[in-house]
Amino acid sequence: MTSNDQTTRSAELDPANPFATPSTLPYGLPDFTAIREEHYEPAVVEGMAVHRAEVEAIVTNPEPATVENTLEALERAGRLLDRAVTAFYSLLPADSTPGLEDIQERLAPQLAAHQDAVLMDARLSARVKSLADAAAAGTLALEPDTAYLLEKLLTQFKRSGIELSETGQERLRELNSRITSLQASFGRRLLAGANEASVLVTDEAELAGLSADAKAGARAAAATRGQDGWLLEMQLFTHQNVLASLADAGLRARVQEASMARGATGGATDTRDVLLELARLRAEHAQLLGYEHHAAYIAADATAGTTAAVNEMLARLAPAAVANARREASELAKVSGASSGEAPGSVPAADWSYLSEAVRKERFNLDDAALRPYLELERVVHDGVLKAANLLFGLSFTERHDLPGYHPDVRVFEVFDAPEPGEPDTGLGLFLADWYTRESKRGGAWMNSLVSQSHLLDQKPVVVNNLNIVKPPAGEPTLLVWDEVTTLFHEFGHALHGLLSDVRYPSQSGTSVPRDFVEYPSQVNEMWSWEPEILRSFAVHHATGEPMPAEWVETMLASRAWGEGFATTEYLAAALLDQAWHQLTPSQVPTSVEDVLPFEAAALAAAGVDLDAVPPRYRTTYFNHVFGGGYSAGYYSYIWSEVLDADTVEWYAENGGLTRENGEAFRRRLLARGGSQDPLASFEDLRGRAPEIAPLLERRGLAG
Repeated sequence: MTSNDQTTRSAELDPANPFATPSTLPYGLPDFTAIREEHYEPAVVEGMAVHRAEVEAIVTNPEPATVENTLEALERAGRLLDRAVTAFYSLLPADSTPGLEDIQERLAPQLAAHQDAVLMDARLSARVKSLADAAAAGTLALEPDTAYLLEKLLTQFKRSGIELSETGQERLRELNSRITSLQASFGRRLLAGANEASVLVTDEAELAGLSADAKAGARAAAATRGQDGWLLEMQLFTHQNVLASLADAGLRARVQEASMARGATGGATDTRDVLLELARLRAEHAQLLGYEHHAAYIAADATAGTTAAVNEMLARLAPAAVANARREASELAKVSGASSGEAPGSVPAADWSYLSEAVRKERFNLDDAALRPYLELERVVHDGVLKAANLLFGLSFTERHDLPGYHPDVRVFEVFDAPEPGEPDTGLGLFLADWYTRESKRGGAWMNSLVSQSHLLDQKPVVVNNLNIVKPPAGEPTLLVWDEVTTLFHEFGHALHGLLSDVRYPSQSGTSVPRDFVEYPSQVNEMWSWEPEILRSFAVHHATGEPMPAEWVETMLASRAWGEGFATTEYLAAALLDQAWHQLTPSQVPTSVEDVLPFEAAALAAAGVDLDAVPPRYRTTYFNHVFGGGYSAGYYSYIWSEVLDADTVEWYAENGGLTRENGEAFRRRLLARGGSQDPLASFEDLRGRAPEIAPLLERRGLAG
């Protein structure tokens, strides 16, 4: 099989395996109707073997290295492996089974070893370096995207241990294998623990305040698990959305306690031993490569550059955020009848959202229960999320009922680009939407790519958005809370980054940018949920068709600043916890599971964010972003990216807001470029200058 052959199947893989040849469905969408659980492992194993053979052909090529026979050959290599791994890791968090989890545990160390084998190949590194030397000497002219690819490859070799001794490389391989296995184990325990922590209510009276459709969803969730009653399922973060509605203080306390106890209750779902080993091994891994700790290793390859820069920003924001939260707590204490005063401890964490809703009702005459009938999922998607994409970028969307997703809830949309005058619509790619929660899906919301855009491989993008909205009974509308609306816009911002990619190399496609930049475009897209033209379009009563009252819309816009103290403080507490764990050396990591929560408490106190009423958005024991996913020492990236986001929102405002001209500029100068150049250069090309923090401080109520 040649490295650029996109149709020839592997000779060693059963031809009946759907991964043996590229999918024949439009845009290369995997044919999930044909894929079975037993197909993944042999395809991945054979994919690794084929990829190793392709790399071997590159490094043993007797011809001198060229862009075509080395860089492009590397980009073409591994197509079988990519097909199988991408489909597998898209399905695993979205519709997991014990069988898939077992496959992950077997494959994770093998995949880590495979990556090490490629990136620690001295012959490959030397071949790539020879191209860099030729470019430096002026004997090789490179296109800008190729030069950037070459630069990032050399950095990747170095950060993967190419310069270590044989003994050092062997230890690094051991660490990579074990770290990968531990991350998989953390995610598996976390999903089981979230299901275990769900709160069953058997007395309907306790659900006072919960909307009828939310109760119906809880009833259906209980029935799905064979339970009698109403099941309040856990979302990934600490503060559960349901707390804003429940009038029963005792039930609110039960939900809050169940949420915060996840991962620290002993037994099979306890995550503390896993995360301690992870923290220790990551620290050793970083020191082996010459970094002080894991956080330094991560920051060095991000736009932040250093942990000092990360620490400085978080330290600058935390005191103002906490002061803001204290002011909000004082307002809540008055509503609750508790003694007034500054201490947030006067307001139980379980009551914050409920009391905050009371303040919103009193101050703005609005609450989530009143808004929900105007926030119906289909309307928000079509007349909100997709409409904004049409007005900005000229995109249109057609649902493809003939194309399969990986689960019956998954919907597939074909995306069309704005045509030239007199020309037909151009198929741009596919967008898959998986909105609903289920027992087999991990918490949170995310985007992933099933096919990455690439001119080199002649591939158009296929992207997926996942959320965890409670599914109503059949025939009932899906009504949202406002946080779910902004999450829809946020995740679709990631989808746009993938769909509007316009790069040559697949490794530079779409969201293939530093993790402290990747959230930036998605956070920008949230702004359109608040844009009056868009908001009025989707905020329509699901039963009567009446638009949300104009004064409500104006009030919503005016109320945006309320709650920023809580939101910023809970986020910063989690980001600071992430840094605290990952700025440890191996010997500083606690050794006993009993030390995990005391370490957390001490870290929050040291950072000045230890507010009982505002616990971290994720506590250590269920912090999947950093212990089960790819955001270790990188959770700060959301606020780092928001600096760019707030500055860009200001740019939109300065240039006329929601216009095709502005959308086209954002698309061509930033989204389309993906990781084909320094992402900050893309930002500066758009903004005309380096980013400034003032717009963020103003947005978050932290100015001054």
